[in-house]
Amino acid sequence: MVATGVFPDSSSVYLSFSPDSVQDALALNLQERFIPDPKKALWMAIVIPGGGQIYNRKYWKLPLVYGGFLGCLYALNWNNTMYRDYCQAYIDIMDSDENTKSYENFLPIGYDVNANIGRLQEIFQRKKNYYRRYRDLSMFCMIGVYALSILDAYIDAELSSFDISRDLSMKVHPAVINERYSAMRGSGMSTASYGLQCSLYF
Repeated sequence: MVATGVFPDSSSVYLSFSPDSVQDALALNLQERFIPDPKKALWMAIVIPGGGQIYNRKYWKLPLVYGGFLGCLYALNWNNTMYRDYCQAYIDIMDSDENTKSYENFLPIGYDVNANIGRLQEIFQRKKNYYRRYRDLSMFCMIGVYALSILDAYIDAELSSFDISRDLSMKVHPAVINERYSAMRGSGMSTASYGLQCSLYF
């Protein structure tokens, strides 16, 4: 039940709600608000990458999750391809077989290999190790994106039931602090001091 009225000394209109109407409004608000289950969100994120975000109805996070996966997958594929090519070139330049010369694909036409064989062996070894390191790093980054998507889905579902209503507030306002047991009481001096008071409302 709702009743309306006007303050006697002003033109402001106030509303009066009965307890039954407030409880009905709160129950209706809880029914309309979707509160995900954290455990279900966790398992959805583990089984399907981005599934936890879909379950939590946070669709705007999907481009971030899948973009991270695609970026790591591209880096992994690129570094792995380069590692295989340089690894084969290093194997070919280290052996004495004249039929295995895949390393020539990395050199300019007419380059004198025999005059720079030692330097080329060192370069191909360094390149092989370089791309192997970044291939492994790309793999760890992909695992990190996967773990972050799971963590985000679980925390998001947990915080969805956190109370952010207007009843939670903090106010800071000036206050007069009276010293009831001050040693200067009775001496004629003022025992009041001024400061800021912080109040939390639940």
